[in-house]
Amino acid sequence: MAERLCPEGAGPEREALSTAPALPTWILPRPRLTDRLSRAVRGQLTVVVGPVGAGKTALALEWAHTRRLPGPLAWVTCDGRAEQPAVFWPRVTSALRDAGVRVPDSVADGEGPLLVAALAAELNRRGEPVVLLLDDFQPAPGSPIADGVSSLLRHTPGVLRLVVLARRDPPLHLRRGRLASDLTEVRTADLAFDDRETAALLAQHGIDVPKQTISVLRRRTDGWAAGIRLAAMSMEKLGQQGEPERFVDRFAGDDEAIASYLVEEVLDLQSDAMRQLLLTTSVLDRVNAELAAALCGEDIGRHFADLVRENSFLHPLGQGWFRCHQMFADVLRMCLRHETPGLVVPLHRRAAAWLGTHGLLADAVQHLLAADDWELAGELIVRRLAIGQVLGLSRTRLPADLTRRMPEDTAGDRPEPVLLFAAVARVRDDDPACGRHLERAEQLLAELPRDTAEQHDRAARCRLALAVIRMERMRARDPQQAYAAALEVEAVGPLLPHAALAQHPEIPALTLAVRGSCEVRSGHLKAAEASLTGALKAAGAAGNGALRRDSLVELALLEALRGRFRAADELAAHATQPPLPSWSAAERSRAALHLVRAWVELARGEPGRARHELARADVVLRTAPDPFLAEIRLLAAGLAMAVERGGVAPQVLGDLVNAARLPGTVLRTMTPACAFVLGASRHGRLLTTAVPDGASGRPARAEQLSPRERDVLGRLAQMMTTEEIAAELYLSVNTVKTHLKSVYRKLAVTRRSAAVRRARELQLL
Repeated sequence: MAERLCPEGAGPEREALSTAPALPTWILPRPRLTDRLSRAVRGQLTVVVGPVGAGKTALALEWAHTRRLPGPLAWVTCDGRAEQPAVFWPRVTSALRDAGVRVPDSVADGEGPLLVAALAAELNRRGEPVVLLLDDFQPAPGSPIADGVSSLLRHTPGVLRLVVLARRDPPLHLRRGRLASDLTEVRTADLAFDDRETAALLAQHGIDVPKQTISVLRRRTDGWAAGIRLAAMSMEKLGQQGEPERFVDRFAGDDEAIASYLVEEVLDLQSDAMRQLLLTTSVLDRVNAELAAALCGEDIGRHFADLVRENSFLHPLGQGWFRCHQMFADVLRMCLRHETPGLVVPLHRRAAAWLGTHGLLADAVQHLLAADDWELAGELIVRRLAIGQVLGLSRTRLPADLTRRMPEDTAGDRPEPVLLFAAVARVRDDDPACGRHLERAEQLLAELPRDTAEQHDRAARCRLALAVIRMERMRARDPQQAYAAALEVEAVGPLLPHAALAQHPEIPALTLAVRGSCEVRSGHLKAAEASLTGALKAAGAAGNGALRRDSLVELALLEALRGRFRAADELAAHATQPPLPSWSAAERSRAALHLVRAWVELARGEPGRARHELARADVVLRTAPDPFLAEIRLLAAGLAMAVERGGVAPQVLGDLVNAARLPGTVLRTMTPACAFVLGASRHGRLLTTAVPDGASGRPARAEQLSPRERDVLGRLAQMMTTEEIAAELYLSVNTVKTHLKSVYRKLAVTRRSAAVRRARELQLL
């Protein structure tokens, strides 16, 4: 029998014949991806992997019809997992012939490895590029089809350009291709529509909506092409009867069209074990193999690797974690609720137990809230010393649902959930409820048994949570009660495991800030400096901008009381710089800030500006009274009036000091500063670093600092931690510590704050 040969010649091959199906009119141009495919086919292997409806075939069709191809294109549409070798290879050889590639009958009639070897030899004999596109290519690993295509690709280097469209990674040794840089991958994230493409698709259906609505739809669908198309079709059917914006707000995986499509195209095609695995893990926002096994059991969980390999609706997040496509997850959750409603709550509890054990507190709490189990949520939060996260004291926050849907019924005999309710009420600004819950928690705490070490530990953690909530609640209202709560926190600390509080810097930050503020007001200024400096460092570690800001203001006030006006001015300036938060109208630290500025203006000889700052402080103090700050304001106001009237310093100073109701140590500290302000005004002196000591007022000179030591010192003045200084100067932490020791030695000091103060006195900063 005569062999069938494709006529060889320059004509057909120059035209790069293609057997691609016709280009549908609804195809949306996506040049960013077609250009990428054009570059990709210069290499040996290109894989386009994405879930059903992701637009893989549409993209390949657009590319095949609108871009210049490197050679003839043989398009083969496979039967997915059902593909058989006896059908697959005749399709390949037929498509090659239709594209103008010579394939003798002796090759086409072969079977198995012999056919592959003969076809590879024929393609190599041709010597020019040929593009083979396999659509819906899903052979099992190690199957004859997979091994045959791998062999064909391996034995036709530089000739065969293989493009594979699949719902999962094809078994074609992709790792080898990545190492050899012969592989281009277009994956689900690449196929996802952006806002511009989403708008263009909606426009095909006559839908014109605002940009914000387009972005919402794109996020809800994860850019999934089929989801956006189905939404557009639904909006088109609604026409003028409904508002597109409202439809998009409600659009989710439980939409009938979306659910029917995904159940039919994906879920119904899964094995029983795989289906159970998908439904069970749908309660999770992210999943890994160990967590899947904890929820489903080892027998079902062992299929997780297969699920990841075969399902493009799972997006890798790194480190073994995966996230399910949002709309597919919605469908799975809907099916789980319909098929096994009694399983949902136990699954959430099981997930919370695993996540809590592995330190993923926020995720664990989220699942307990989904199970409506506030008692366990309270126990977990109190046991993990995370009450500060509920109160918003840390950059690490717990789920917002905590404050949105707290149950009304708080009856129970365990203190932990009642403490959680108190913290939530505090966040909601429901002070009466917070007070009731704290009172109830204190009663329950008193009844806790303390017979074993475990019971003692539980009681200590409850005491700590109670004290933190009370401290945060009373901080602005009653500083003395807040201080008592801070002392309680410090008393409980030694009862907890070593370094337990070090993992929660928000608690020491609040404790030291409260302690330092009270120490300033009671006249213990040295202790206050140590406490506030520690609060500043802890607040930075906790990511609490408000506490960091307030600690800077209190330190600035402390420096102003000492007459170190330049330091006070710089600290106050740091407190007002982003990213630190701004003040609300009735925060006491705002009044302290205006008082610091007033004293600085007095030191500059600007009583008018000082009175302006004092008036602003007065406005705050009317809504947030603070007797100590009020006395400081009165003293500053008296000084401003004396400066403006030109009074005699000794008489004025004596009257002002005698009238001030301040602790003796504060008055003794402030008296030289007040005298200096009055003297500066008479002699027209400007802002000075500090009140002079001794007759000359000139500090002794220090040993000269190196340029690097000056760099470190400058950042020390910005209240940066050792780690932050190291990162900014590209040094190791140990090197920074060495420079700091040298700075301390040369300036004859032993602490950071003293180093900065000494440097300002020497005008090194």
